[in-house]
Amino acid sequence: MSTRLGSLRTQGGAAPEQGRRTVREELLKKLIGQIVSGALAEGSILPNEAELSEVYGVSRTSLREAMQYLSALGMVRSRTRAGTTVLPRENWNYLDPLVLDATLALSNDRSFYDSLLDARQVLEPAAAAQAAANATAKQLAQIAEAFEDMVAANARDNEAWSQADLEFHTAIINASGNWVFRQFATAIRAALLASFRLTNRASQSHDYAIARHQDVLDAIRMRRPDAARFAMEQLIGTARMELSDALRAAKPKDQLD
Repeated sequence: MSTRLGSLRTQGGAAPEQGRRTVREELLKKLIGQIVSGALAEGSILPNEAELSEVYGVSRTSLREAMQYLSALGMVRSRTRAGTTVLPRENWNYLDPLVLDATLALSNDRSFYDSLLDARQVLEPAAAAQAAANATAKQLAQIAEAFEDMVAANARDNEAWSQADLEFHTAIINASGNWVFRQFATAIRAALLASFRLTNRASQSHDYAIARHQDVLDAIRMRRPDAARFAMEQLIGTARMELSDALRAAKPKDQLD
């Protein structure tokens, strides 16, 4: 067996035959993880079906099902006689839970988080403005409760702070009354939480962060859509600076710009 296949065997291991669905899910996690990490590099040609079945210890049926799923995710492309090629990252469906989990666990890609913040910069100020105009008393109470949970956690418990931060932003999006915003927030919930964990660890002043969240809450409570939009823009701008600091701190010194 080639060195490359031996390497994949070491990284992937054999998936136990516990039923087709379990085997496929385990195989998908391994393949997606190896693609995201670069072990299976963009542009590379995967070994043939027989070799992959042997490497991962699965049936050809399970392998084909996994490859069909990877193809639907935009991660690979299979062509007769040309083989199966790993596609560039811009083709991948990052909102798929398996791809998202692997990206958060295995990649410190600045562009991933920048793209998330770019989307938030478009969506969340609009959601805050709509929440200021449309939120019910119950929805306002949910936003306020999440804010109070942030205040209670403060810097003492980063995980509690991050969870409360997520609930604060989610409550505002829900209060907007826009179902598209709600669906988007649900789809990127895991990415949002990972982003909050990263930026909250890097925050230089939790008091400042609390004050910016307070600005958003107050504007929504006072039914001032323009002020709510502006306050959310400021809040996300702060998150962008903190993200830059966090990723810079996480990067090895010899990779710093």
